[in-house]
Amino acid sequence: MTNASSPAAPWPTELRLSDGGRALTIAFDNGERHTLSAEYLRVESPSAEVQGHAPSQRQVQFGKRHVTITQIQPTGNYAVRLLFSDGHSTGIYTFSWIHDLAVKREAKWAAYEAELAAKGLSRDPR
Repeated sequence: MTNASSPAAPWPTELRLSDGGRALTIAFDNGERHTLSAEYLRVESPSAEVQGHAPSQRQVQFGKRHVTITQIQPTGNYAVRLLFSDGHSTGIYTFSWIHDLAVKREAKWAAYEAELAAKGLSRDPR
C-alpha cells in the first residue's frame, strides 16, 4: 500500500478480525497497533446515516453491544467498508478515520457512554 494523502500519516500494514468479528486489529507502518471493538466502530461509523450531514444531524447509535463485523471490503487504496451483523454497511472507513478513532478511543468512548446515559439509552439491544 502507498499513502496517497500524506507521507507523515500512519498507513495500515495489517487489518485482522478476531473474536468472531467482535474486534478489528489494525497495525500501522509507524509501529502502532490498535484493537477496536466492532461496537465502537459501528457507533462511530462515518456514514451519513450515523454522522448526518451536519453535527446537529448525528444519530446516537444504541443497542450495539453484540454487533460483529461480518466482512471487510477494500475501497480504493484509502479505505475499507465494514459490514456489520446488524445490516449496517454504508460507512466507508478511511485509514485516517480509523487511526483517529484508535488514538482518541478513550475520550470518544467516554463521550458515547455519557450521551447514552443522558438520553436514557443502553448499549444492550432491546
